[in-house]
Amino acid sequence: MDVTIAPSTVAGSAQAPPSKSYTHRAILAAGYADGAVVRDPLVSADTKATMRAVEAYGGSVSLSADERELDVTGFDGRPETPDDVIDCANSGTTMRLVTATAALQDDLTVLTGDDSLRSRPQGPLLDAVEQLDGEAESTRRNGQAPLVVGGGVDGGAVEIPGDVSSQYITALLMAGPVTPEGVDIDLTTDLKSSPYVDITLEVLSDYGVTAERTADGFTVAGGQSYAPTGGEYSVPGDFSSMSYLLAAGALAAEDGLLVTSAFPSAQGDSAIVDILDEMGADLDWDRENGEIEVSKSALSGIEVGVEDTPDLLPTIATLGAAADGVTHITDAEHVRYKETDRVSAMAEELTKMGAEVEEHRDELVVYGEDSDLTGATVDGRADHRIIMSLAVAGLVAEGQTTVTGAEHVDVSFPDFFDVLDSLGASVQR
Repeated sequence: MDVTIAPSTVAGSAQAPPSKSYTHRAILAAGYADGAVVRDPLVSADTKATMRAVEAYGGSVSLSADERELDVTGFDGRPETPDDVIDCANSGTTMRLVTATAALQDDLTVLTGDDSLRSRPQGPLLDAVEQLDGEAESTRRNGQAPLVVGGGVDGGAVEIPGDVSSQYITALLMAGPVTPEGVDIDLTTDLKSSPYVDITLEVLSDYGVTAERTADGFTVAGGQSYAPTGGEYSVPGDFSSMSYLLAAGALAAEDGLLVTSAFPSAQGDSAIVDILDEMGADLDWDRENGEIEVSKSALSGIEVGVEDTPDLLPTIATLGAAADGVTHITDAEHVRYKETDRVSAMAEELTKMGAEVEEHRDELVVYGEDSDLTGATVDGRADHRIIMSLAVAGLVAEGQTTVTGAEHVDVSFPDFFDVLDSLGASVQR
């Protein structure tokens, strides 16, 4: 599906979708438990992949008619060997988290995904499983899916890098509590995207599981049980998805835009509020009521590191292209290992729209002062975050902007274009 955006103003209010990161973890945690009700989940292509994985391991997942509740019957820490291959589709989070689940069962599980997912690195997690005396191999012996994993690990100590993906650490922290011995994680490099591990620790705590930071990494004791208070868990709003709404407001909401469900949490991407504030946005966050009001503003370029907030790079790049001055996005090399190489993708697609951009291995520099955004046909790269960021750029580009492959917003924000349309944006599908 292609979507065409014309210059527009936006106004009104919009509710942020539920957090994808929290939803993944809540569903799998409910699988590790006897079961639980997950309230206000994000129902998207990615989270459906995690639901399928829980079912493959012997659980069941039932979605209410209004999609406001997931009733999960878990496998109580003892996953069955799946009857078939687990297809994680495009969801890297699913693959990494349930790879560790596969290591808990005695036999072998095969995990695969689409072309993009089969190109993403899994080697450090496979190595960690082997350190725990499990079996873990890449069928092509290149550290990429398809993966074959099993062995019935009992726990132990692992060394693993922290600068490739925090999801490796999350996978081990979630599997560790149901092993007999628990898991000690020694990070061999600095941890990037650490707020995502904070999310994991928060979800574990809400499910009654204790895990801790140590001087060298993390530790989680074995023999624990997952059991949320009252058998329920509620998913907070998603700041990663919210970033596109807030950016749209800062660029195109002449009369203001109110974003709801913006309650504080461990999400690192809540940094978008401080980033917009530093760029000069007219913005106010009512934390108690979970509301952010933002209006069209004259923005200025800043320097911002995305070491802990890689998913914000596309949003920041779009804001930088529409701002005065220069925006330096640093600490960005790990952003190249997402659904696509997001550093190159944003550099190339914003250039098509008339932005002046320099791409370096670990940095993206956007010269807003020399940019004059004009409509173009841009490639969404089958990446939800690229698609939504380019659509926001289209709100302030001269002429029409067509984003290809726009159906991939289904990964994290399925009704994104419906929401834009409801706010007054010119959206043609």
